Amino acid sequence: MMKDVSVAILGASGYTGAELVRLLALHPAFHVKVMTGDRKAGQSMDSVFPHLGGLKLPNLVAIDQVDFKTVDAVFCCLPHGTTQEVIAALPASVKVVDLSADFRLFNVDTYAQWYGHEHRAPDLQKQAVYGLTELARGPVAKARLVANPGCYPTSVQLPLIPLLKAGLIEATDIVIDAKSGVSGAGRAAKEANLYTEVTEGMHAYGVASHRHSPEIEQGLSEAAGAPVLVTFTPHLIPMSRGMLSTIYVKTKKGAKAADLRACLAKTYNDEPFVRVLPEGVVPHTRHVRGSNHCLMSVFDDRVPGRIIITSVIDNLVKGASGQALQNMNLMFGLPETLGLEQQPLFP
Repeated sequence: MMKDVSVAILGASGYTGAELVRLLALHPAFHVKVMTGDRKAGQSMDSVFPHLGGLKLPNLVAIDQVDFKTVDAVFCCLPHGTTQEVIAALPASVKVVDLSADFRLFNVDTYAQWYGHEHRAPDLQKQAVYGLTELARGPVAKARLVANPGCYPTSVQLPLIPLLKAGLIEATDIVIDAKSGVSGAGRAAKEANLYTEVTEGMHAYGVASHRHSPEIEQGLSEAAGAPVLVTFTPHLIPMSRGMLSTIYVKTKKGAKAADLRACLAKTYNDEPFVRVLPEGVVPHTRHVRGSNHCLMSVFDDRVPGRIIITSVIDNLVKGASGQALQNMNLMFGLPETLGLEQQPLFP
C-alpha cells in the first residue's frame, strides 16, 4: 500500500502551481494539504482557477501562516529570487522541488552575475541536485532538494547532452533558436503580455542576455568535459503553451543525422516521456500539449558537417510542473510516471 504524502504548493496561484494541482488530482499518493498565494490569501482555488473547481482543495494562505512540520513535501513555485531564504527555513525532514531558478546554478558567483544579487543560501546550494530527470535519476532519488530545470534548458539539454557525451558533435558553435508560448512569462500582469501586445506577431527577447544561457551552458559543459558557450535566442510566440527549440550543431568524424538519431534513440529507447521521431518527421508543439512528453528529431543540413535538431515540450508540464512531479516521485521511491500518464491533448 502506498504511503500517503502530504504536499504543500507554494505559489499555487500561478500557472505552474495550477498545473501541479491539475496533475496531482489523480495522483494515488500525493495529496495537497497546503497551498499558498500571498496576493490571493483567503481565496478558494475554485475562485482563482475555476477549471480546478470541485477538487475539495484547501483555501490559499500566506506563507507565514503555514506549519511546515505538517507536510512531507514542498513544491516551490515562487518567483525567481524569492525562494532561497524560504527553502533554507524549511524543516530538514521536508523534501523540496524548487521550480524557480534559485538553485539551478552550481556556482553562486555565476548566480549573482545573472540574477543581480548574492545567493542567499550558499550552503544549501551545495546540497541541491539539478533535476533533469532522465539524465539524473540516481542523484534525484537520493536528494532532499531538487532544482527543477528551466523550460528552455530542458528542451535543449535532453537532445544535446547525450550527443556531447558520445563525442558526435562539436562543443563549439552551437546555435539555439527557441520559441515559447506566453504562459512561460508567468501569470503576473505585465503590459508586454497583453493580448493586443502579443497576438498576430512574434519577437525575440533576452537577446544575448537570457538567464537560461548559463543554465544551458552549465549542463553542456559538464557533458563535454570542457567549457561550452552557446548562442541562444528565445522568441515569444502568440500561443498559450508550448516550446520549440531548433538547434544547429557541427558534427565530429563526419557523423550524419542517422548517427545522431541512433545515439538519441539508444539513450531514450525505454523512456516513458522522451521520444525520438523517425527520419524526416518534424515534431509539433501541438503533439505534446498538456503532457510530460518531449519529442525530438534530427536532420542533415544542406551545409556539409552541420546538423539541425528540433525538440518540443509543453513549457508548463515537461518544462516545469510535470518534470517537478516526475522528480518528486523519484524522491519518494515511487514510479516516476505517477500522475503523468495522460496523453497529449489534441486538437
